[in-house]
Amino acid sequence: MSRRSAIGSSWAEAERPAKAWTAAAVGDIRYAMTTELTVLAWGCVLAFLHIIVATQAKTRQYGRKWNVGPRDEELPPPGPVVGRLMRAQANFFETFPMMIAAVLVVSLAGLTGKWTAIGAIIWLVARALYLPLYALGVPVVRSLAWIAALVGIAMVLWPALAAAF
Repeated sequence: MSRRSAIGSSWAEAERPAKAWTAAAVGDIRYAMTTELTVLAWGCVLAFLHIIVATQAKTRQYGRKWNVGPRDEELPPPGPVVGRLMRAQANFFETFPMMIAAVLVVSLAGLTGKWTAIGAIIWLVARALYLPLYALGVPVVRSLAWIAALVGIAMVLWPALAAAF
């Protein structure tokens, strides 16, 4: 399977409006899964990864008893890496709803195309890079990844905003 088909569609498919909600798409799930929707599915995997990585780091710091217990006790401040992973997770969950909304709006309106697909891929790659960059404490590049993710969201959302005017 080529990398392009693993992402969800060919560039030729990405250039035409999404027909995920038309009668022609009924029964052929591959046709209905645009690049943007596929990126959302991988975004869910990335969300799960944020949860797992942050929880494992907290368990290493606070112990298994904390992890399996009710977590009612006051905890000492998190260590640097644990704190970074917690902040990266919080940041992801602050911006992921915007990406979900952007993809759903352009998908439902049939406004997906080459640039929304590229924007979605930019968002996913930037968000995937953001987690290790933040965990490792890389300051400037981490911020560039965050900005790239926002640009990706804007690229996905732009056709919907342009169509509204």
